[in-house]
Amino acid sequence: MAGCRVTSLADVVLPAGPRERALEVGVSALGDADLLAIVLGTGLPGRPVTLLSASVLHHFSGLDGLARLGPHALAEHPGLGLAKALRIAAAIELGRRSHERAARPRPPIRTSAAIATWCAARFGSLEHEQMWVISLDGRNGMRGARRVAQGGQHGCSVSARDILRAALADAAAAMVLVHNHPSGDPNPSPEDVVMTRAVSAAGLLVGVPLVDHVILAPDGHYASLLDLGVLGEEDS
Repeated sequence: MAGCRVTSLADVVLPAGPRERALEVGVSALGDADLLAIVLGTGLPGRPVTLLSASVLHHFSGLDGLARLGPHALAEHPGLGLAKALRIAAAIELGRRSHERAARPRPPIRTSAAIATWCAARFGSLEHEQMWVISLDGRNGMRGARRVAQGGQHGCSVSARDILRAALADAAAAMVLVHNHPSGDPNPSPEDVVMTRAVSAAGLLVGVPLVDHVILAPDGHYASLLDLGVLGEEDS
């Protein structure tokens, strides 16, 4: 046994965990798996949180994959559950809001293409539908952007009251509706047209006109109900 040495537990130096490394070298120095491990907090019996976070990133194809899914879809991954999935969704949302607020002041929104470009980067590639209200000031500058509904792959439900409440909360002079079609076809459905006309009529009653409704597809294409003439038509 020459050359071998028995090591006592006192001699063993365990590798620092992600939280310890974050305190030592800073959060920005950590990799995606370590950051996700901090968000998750705990792993499973016999499976450290760092292994869980690495498997989650691999399964969902990285952070972009995580950002495209809602908490219920994330919770289906073994070892997550709804509580951990909500932590992930909340962390991603905080990152989005931070990025959004850092980009202020926002440029004027004068075309449907500008609206589509701004919104596509935030939720155009999601695998579930979301609807947002973009509130505009008197010069078409963006006063605020609020998500008012979230649904599945085939639709989401929202009332005109919810939409107007979001616009009024931002003291909007006008508003734009935006939602995504995960199916890939940005053309408005009959339900989209009916809802758009109902919101337009309600907005006129309270002095917040609906100037456009933009529908996004994951590949970057979009449809504008203003450009299609839906908002210019007389309601029947």
